[in-house]
Parts: sequence; C-alpha cells; structure tokens
Amino acid sequence: MSENSLSAARKLDRRVARTRDRLGDALVELLLAKPFDDITVQEVLDRAQVSRSTFYAHYRDKNDLFLSDVDQFFEGMATLLARHADRSERVAPVGEFFTHVAEARDFYAVLVESGRIHDVKELGEAHFARGIEQRLEQRPRSLSKERRAALAHAFAGALFSLLSWWVRQGMRTSPREMDDLFHGMVLQGVTSRPPAEVLNAPRRTGASLAKPFFELKGRFSH
Repeated sequence: MSENSLSAARKLDRRVARTRDRLGDALVELLLAKPFDDITVQEVLDRAQVSRSTFYAHYRDKNDLFLSDVDQFFEGMATLLARHADRSERVAPVGEFFTHVAEARDFYAVLVESGRIHDVKELGEAHFARGIEQRLEQRPRSLSKERRAALAHAFAGALFSLLSWWVRQGMRTSPREMDDLFHGMVLQGVTSRPPAEVLNAPRRTGASLAKPFFELKGRFSH
C-alpha cells in the first residue's frame, strides 16, 4: 500500500471514530434525559447530526450502538495499564475505573434504573478478565494456564461486585483505597495454595451427596 493510500485510510479511520463518538455521546445525553426504550434512532441522529444511512452503515439499531459504545469503553479501560506500560503489580486499573464511575454517577444510576447495567457488567467482566489474565501472565510467579484463567475470571467478577458495593455505600471510600483493597485480594488469591488434603480429598458424587440429605429429610418428616 502506498504512503498516500495509508494516509487516506488513517483519515477515514479518524472520521469513522469521530462519527461513532458523536453517536455514542448523543445516546448518553438522551439516556440522562429519558428511558432507553423511549429513545428513537432519529433522536440520536438529530442530536449527533449524523445521517440515517451513516448510522446504519455502522449499527443495526440503538441497542447495537449502546453495546458497541460500552464495549469500546471497556476495551480501553481494561487495557489501560498495558497501553501505558505500567510496571506495577496491579492487574487492573481499579482506581481509574472507580474514579470514572464516580464522575459519571448520574449515568451509572440511569443504567441501574433502566436494567441496562446487567449488559454493561457482562461486557465489562469479559474485558477485565482478559486484561487481568494478560497481567497475571507477566508476573514472575508462575501460574498454570488453567489457574491463571480461573483467577482472572474470579477477579473480574469480584471487581464488579466490589463496585456495586462501593456505589451502594455512597462511594465514601476513595478510588485509591478501593484499588488497594482489590489488589490485596488479588495478592492473596495469586500467592495462596490450597492445602494438599483438600486437593487430594475424594470427591463425593451426586448420589452420595443426596443420601444424607434424604436421611435428614426423613428424620424431620415424622
């Protein structure tokens, strides 16, 4: 590809990015003013000053726009440490993420009220799990691939559980303190090893587990 072609492609990419940003910003502004189900594509187009043909060249509908915008946000947030060549042992930018949520608390409240928060958390957990797994892979302490993946998904779920608790508590604890709390949990999870007797203990089957239950049930049925 020639230099002129590369320059034209970059300009096109920037133009597409600006269009997507305008549409995403317009949808957020509308969400702060009215329920998601009441928002029409035309209202988004009018606010963003984008044509209908341009919109449908990128998105199927307003739901596709919403999820794409959320996906783009979490992709950037989950890879923030890697993109900034962060050399700390942090596995996720928890402080930065919580700061963003605090600054956009009105929008977060709208997501909760509308029920869209479940879609947001699902996308967020997936992105953070991938980002955390990549950070764990870079740690000097070796972890098996399976353990690393399991821990990454567990930590991502814990992160959003911690976020929900923090919001319900009125965000009284600083984002930096929440970052420290989260990474304290991560350190314990990464460095701990299950006792040998737990790993080697015989696993009870469904039938063997059911037997004492029914024995107990019979004891109280008389």
